[in-house]
Amino acid sequence: MTGASKPSDCGGPTTRDVICNGGAGAAAGAIAATFMCPLDVIKTRLQVHGRPPAHRGSVIITSLKDILRTEGFKGMYRGLSPTLVALLPNWAVYFTVYEHLKKRLHHSHENSGNELTIGAHMIAAASAGAATALTTNPLWVVKTRLQTQGMRQDVVPYKSMLSALTRIAHEEGIRGLYSGILPSLAGVSHVAIQFPAYETIKSYMARRGNTTVDNLSPGSVAIASSVAKVFASVMTYPHEVVRSRLQEQGQARNTEVRYAGVIDCVKKVFQKEGLPGFYRGCATNLLRTTPSAVITFTSYEMIHRFLEQVIPPDKNHS
Repeated sequence: MTGASKPSDCGGPTTRDVICNGGAGAAAGAIAATFMCPLDVIKTRLQVHGRPPAHRGSVIITSLKDILRTEGFKGMYRGLSPTLVALLPNWAVYFTVYEHLKKRLHHSHENSGNELTIGAHMIAAASAGAATALTTNPLWVVKTRLQTQGMRQDVVPYKSMLSALTRIAHEEGIRGLYSGILPSLAGVSHVAIQFPAYETIKSYMARRGNTTVDNLSPGSVAIASSVAKVFASVMTYPHEVVRSRLQEQGQARNTEVRYAGVIDCVKKVFQKEGLPGFYRGCATNLLRTTPSAVITFTSYEMIHRFLEQVIPPDKNHS
């Protein structure tokens, strides 16, 4: 995301590129995930099980109290381990692929200002999103199962992340590990909206401040990232609800599978809950994604700049 307007060679990513892009992305994602995990747990449960019965006041406060009462402090951090483990390859793959594709697209998809067009940003973001979805889907399935298992009494709980991966592979096979993959791939529409919006807002702010995107202040990066994330989240949220429900249903053993697939899930959610059903947990998600995006993108930009300063260029690319 840094250096978006710099021309570059079209060779493969160098070791320095991988360390700077992947390392900064993984570190930033891990920081954000740790801070925002309690809200992520609530969001996932709202997506899967809907609003808690007879709640009063804020659904977030009510959910936090319920989790603390029934599962303790540990309950607020269910799924954090697979989240952190998934984020390492997730962001390493995403940012490396995204930055590399931007470089390859630069010469044929630049506008008069020597910047990538919105269409090129969308291609790079969507391709990187598809690569990460295929790479890390099993870990996100585990995260969803771990976050929701405390709400079900009819299942044998997973003891750990490794236990969950092993049991899902044994009991449900490859289909279980890749449950929800179609809506996850559909979710590339999220990054295809978010990243071009982010790059566009950054470029606009840089022009207004008479500077470059590489020299924007942390405050400017925070504003650009939050606006882009909220916009993309509202536009694409329904796919997250469908994905979470498909990922979670395999956990209930000896019960009838509720959804036969993506289309069946969409039909049943709409018939039973209407359009609001596709936005269960959206408010919680927005409260989570806004600060999460600020932490992730600002951390990424600052860590990336630091790594570029301390890591010498590869000899063959200097």
